[in-house]
Amino acid sequence: MKKGLDSLYNLIESLEMLPTIGKKSARNIALYMVREDNFAALKIAHAIEEAVSTVKSCSRCGGLSEHELCEVCSDDGRDHTVLCLVNSTKDIFTIEDSGHYHGLYFVFESIEHTDIEKLRSMVEDGVREVIFAFPPSIQNDALIYYIEEKLSGFEIAFTKIAQGVPTGVNLENVDSLSLSRAIESRVKI
Repeated sequence: MKKGLDSLYNLIESLEMLPTIGKKSARNIALYMVREDNFAALKIAHAIEEAVSTVKSCSRCGGLSEHELCEVCSDDGRDHTVLCLVNSTKDIFTIEDSGHYHGLYFVFESIEHTDIEKLRSMVEDGVREVIFAFPPSIQNDALIYYIEEKLSGFEIAFTKIAQGVPTGVNLENVDSLSLSRAIESRVKI
């Protein structure tokens, strides 16, 4: 069946390379683009080409931008005294979607010297609180300790996002690490 449909199978295989897209979904998307909506397919192709060539890392925080500075770093309306450290640019989108955070971000992907120096530079610009928004793990706990040590000369508060039991979930469905963190981080009512 592959003979004579090389371009279709190439499209299907290319779509399968994307996260969360399996073989069946890739085939359905490819068939839709080829048979149902050529215009949408060409629009998607153009959008991919444009995004790949224009989106880059913000020179200050490591977030995504089409300019030297991202829209968060260049927004004077943001709280420049609060800095949220995240593991990836995806985390910034997730936090922004919540609508409850109005400070700055720093994408901390590695313990390279350049990351620490960039982080120190941001803290020197008036940061008073550093929020660690890392998923719970022993490795991330060690990373938090390391960063706290590197920033110990500054008068800043260190906090981390609360972790524990999600809203609307029965305790029997919560993993033991999340439950233990929830008990440790309990609050007075």
